[in-house]
Amino acid sequence: MSRHQFSMEYYWRMQAEKISPALSWNEEWDFAEWKKASGAKLRELIGDFPKRVPLMSDVEYSVEEEDFIRQRVVFDSEEEMSVPCQVLIPKGEQPQGGFPAILCCHGHGKFGKDPVAGLAGTPECRADIAEMNYDYGAQMAKAGFLTICPDLRGFGERRDGDDWLGRDTCNVNLLKGEILGKYPLALNIWDMKCCIDYLCTRKDVNPQRIGMMGLSLGGTMTAFTTAVEPRIKAADIIAYINPLDRFGIARGNFCGSQILPGLRCHLDTSDIAGLIAPRPLLLEMGTGDRCFFFQDLWKGYESVKNIYENAGAGDQLWKDIHPGGHAFSGKKAAAFFRQYL
Repeated sequence: MSRHQFSMEYYWRMQAEKISPALSWNEEWDFAEWKKASGAKLRELIGDFPKRVPLMSDVEYSVEEEDFIRQRVVFDSEEEMSVPCQVLIPKGEQPQGGFPAILCCHGHGKFGKDPVAGLAGTPECRADIAEMNYDYGAQMAKAGFLTICPDLRGFGERRDGDDWLGRDTCNVNLLKGEILGKYPLALNIWDMKCCIDYLCTRKDVNPQRIGMMGLSLGGTMTAFTTAVEPRIKAADIIAYINPLDRFGIARGNFCGSQILPGLRCHLDTSDIAGLIAPRPLLLEMGTGDRCFFFQDLWKGYESVKNIYENAGAGDQLWKDIHPGGHAFSGKKAAAFFRQYL
């Protein structure tokens, strides 16, 4: 048998086995000290955010639908970048102080925000909604929350079209950003923070009652944004928290919009979610998920649970295990946000 190895897949697995994230939670830590150290490291990995500019927000249309009022909103997040959003306003009496609001982030896919906001203009989009119960922005608006559904960079209206070589445009944007010292994940975190800024300008939103939720890549965004944005009071991470060495290294199941440089040398996804403690957190997992395997999602949940218990906030961590696949369950989210927003 040859002693030689030529496989890069094997090489990356071996490298991952040699690395234990230096700031990953263990019970030898004091929670407050761990949160301070790991939170500082996460901010270091994210790097400098773009320069703040006036939002210059525009409501481009407002239409009344059966269950809510739909608005198209656009605002600026950088000098050279704008963010298109759908805002869904519940019908009925506005609570004193304004509606509780939820930032609803989409997952990977060319339609971006549209299915999340209940815009089902094509058979493909309707199929996505049916397969993943994907219109959670619309569902939460029907449940009484004002929701904002933005396009992430490279998706929906912010998608530049197919790559000329057929490559995933997330990966192309990652490589372009690396040349310039910028990362799509960090830029999208900034845009999500700007969504919170925008919500806080609205008279129909209670700025003390803002949550965030998202599926898959939207779960990535919910975890990372909530970890660094204290104005988010509660979060629902759907089908994301599982070990980086499993979905990332072993299976290569990621995209360039989910990467920070050297992340697993320092932290795992469960640590990012753990940084949300002691704020309320819901983790959703499908036993039939073929994108992020249930056994890996469960391992992530167990790690987050340990962090929350050591933070004295075990009762603030909810779980929703459902028999479906890579999808929004919808069983507990409305009750969760009603309790905490």
